[in-house]
Amino acid sequence: MEATAKKADVDNPGRRSQNTDRCIGARIRERRMMLGLTQQELAELVGVTFQQMHKYEKATNRISAGRLHTLAQALEVTVDYFYQDMTAASAAVGPPAHQRLLLELARNFMGISKLEHQEALCALTLALKDQDGGIAPEADPQTS
Repeated sequence: MEATAKKADVDNPGRRSQNTDRCIGARIRERRMMLGLTQQELAELVGVTFQQMHKYEKATNRISAGRLHTLAQALEVTVDYFYQDMTAASAAVGPPAHQRLLLELARNFMGISKLEHQEALCALTLALKDQDGGIAPEADPQTS
């Protein structure tokens, strides 16, 4: 009986593929937000509906190899970007509030055209981290 259970785990990689799908969806969403694109805008670039793009990001629907290639082109990355650092730990994306804030910060940072302002922002974040001891707050900053 135990051998049958082990064989079922090996023969049924569904669990791993679900984690992979979630990780790829999260990477798509992360990159889309970094570029400042909406789901609708990315869907139009790729040639799918908004609903389909939403399903890709939420890993409700799997993405074919051809579609992943098209997504990579639209997001200005290579296909391997979606698979980088793929581990069990990376499949579990951090707290939504922190992830959203980090992506918003990255997107806004990329929108700053002056190098001096980017450097000033980096210095500010370093000073704030040092002042706070580098410990992230537990609560969502919007609810505080």
